[in-house]
Amino acid sequence: MSYKSTIVVTGGQIGLGYEAARVIAKERPDSQVIISSRSSGAEAAQAINDELRQSNVKYLRLDLGSLSDIRKFADEIIAIGLPISVLVFNAGIQLPKGVAYTTDGLETTFGVNHVGHALLFHLLQPYLSNNARIVLTSSGTHDPAQKSGLPDAKYVTAELLAHPDEATMKYAGRQRYATSKLCNVLWTYALDRQRTKAKSNVTVTAFDPGLMPGTGLARDASAVEKFLWHRVLPRIIPLLRLILSPNIHTPQESGRNLARLAVSSEVEGVSGKYFEAGKSIDSSKDSYDESKQEDLWNWTVEFVARDKAEVESFKSLTQGTKS
Repeated sequence: MSYKSTIVVTGGQIGLGYEAARVIAKERPDSQVIISSRSSGAEAAQAINDELRQSNVKYLRLDLGSLSDIRKFADEIIAIGLPISVLVFNAGIQLPKGVAYTTDGLETTFGVNHVGHALLFHLLQPYLSNNARIVLTSSGTHDPAQKSGLPDAKYVTAELLAHPDEATMKYAGRQRYATSKLCNVLWTYALDRQRTKAKSNVTVTAFDPGLMPGTGLARDASAVEKFLWHRVLPRIIPLLRLILSPNIHTPQESGRNLARLAVSSEVEGVSGKYFEAGKSIDSSKDSYDESKQEDLWNWTVEFVARDKAEVESFKSLTQGTKS
């Protein structure tokens, strides 16, 4: 079968990403849906194809903690030869203990949850279709007002997130996660401003899937935490909604909402918005700070670009020029 476009879902092999990819593949049978992860996802792609009796889902390996691997992945997507209609930046990592670094020397949570996705966008941006959509999976943990239970997100500069100094080395792992989710929203708003200046029809939105017990986010947690997360909490979601927050969902529920932002006509043309479940809401106070948005945008471009020519290319939105 010949396809009309390519759709990319990072982290699409399990949990939220899998459920979103499944809905997207069903809604867009005429698109090639690429799911990606660092570990194997071929079985997930085949499972979706088997369920839908289609063949439009394919797995490609992607390590968001390696800039060279991201460039290789981007080359593979470009080689498909189709305009890219949707980028769902869903993959994420949380490291509760200590500080870890990527192969490029970046603090891992920031490197994977923000920098890796940003580089992938810049590499693929010239190949986006005219009305392409970019959707970033953020989290309500980025907003101190939501009282999620995680330490408050704290953004000083992108450089300090990438390369912690003696003081910021002391930040807890879950605080780094919350801050990386704030970065997702800051970058969403910065990109929206850039695409408005360029008069681009590309749209970008950020999404809070809510708390989803049973997903892979707790893979680096303690044995007890993993037991509670995977075995206990998924069975009492209705109770958790009553006593904690209505923003607690199954991966299937949140997957449908994420897929809606990616492909539904209901939100066509919507950009620069933050969604909780199925509705647009205000994000955190810090997320609207344009100085933080610009610091993150400029630092990211300067860091991921290989040379001055790429810096200039990444700063300008040249969508559609190579599709």
